[in-house]
Amino acid sequence: MSGIDESKPFLPVNIAVLTVSDSRSAGDDRSGDTLQRLIAEGGHKVADRRIVRDETDAIVATLRGWIDDPQIDCVISTGGTGVTGRDVTPEAFKQVFDKEIEGFGELFRWISFQKVGTSTIQSRALGGVAGRTYLFALPGSTGACKDAWNEILRYQLDSRHGPCNFVELMPRLQEHLKAS
Repeated sequence: MSGIDESKPFLPVNIAVLTVSDSRSAGDDRSGDTLQRLIAEGGHKVADRRIVRDETDAIVATLRGWIDDPQIDCVISTGGTGVTGRDVTPEAFKQVFDKEIEGFGELFRWISFQKVGTSTIQSRALGGVAGRTYLFALPGSTGACKDAWNEILRYQLDSRHGPCNFVELMPRLQEHLKAS
């Protein structure tokens, strides 16, 4: 059965928040603020937070820096997942993925469909793994950030959630690199 097992220890996750936007600043980044608040309320640590423009090279460089940082366990981005010409977040994320977590985007759109109907088809939200770091790209709306966190990530990033969760897999993310 799915749920939180209170007998297990809670292990906080170090999460970096990335806002992808050509127009947002620290003063008006409502989606980034929403993610930061939800992460902290969930008992996790916001290890870093940045805003970068909708430019593939800038996104990739930021992601690679965080992937290489042993203090970052997870990256959650907001923005740039639509279908317009400047929306390049999924393309940037795919450049750094070792593996895509297809179910994340599928589940996100299923949850979103129940709230915004067929408009969810415009979202290219996705998740994956690079090195030992989980990466999730969310749409730029506060509602989408709340849905992704409250319905998926808060559970999968909780070490007590069963029958399984992303946290318990963290030590095994690079087992393919161990010598035989």
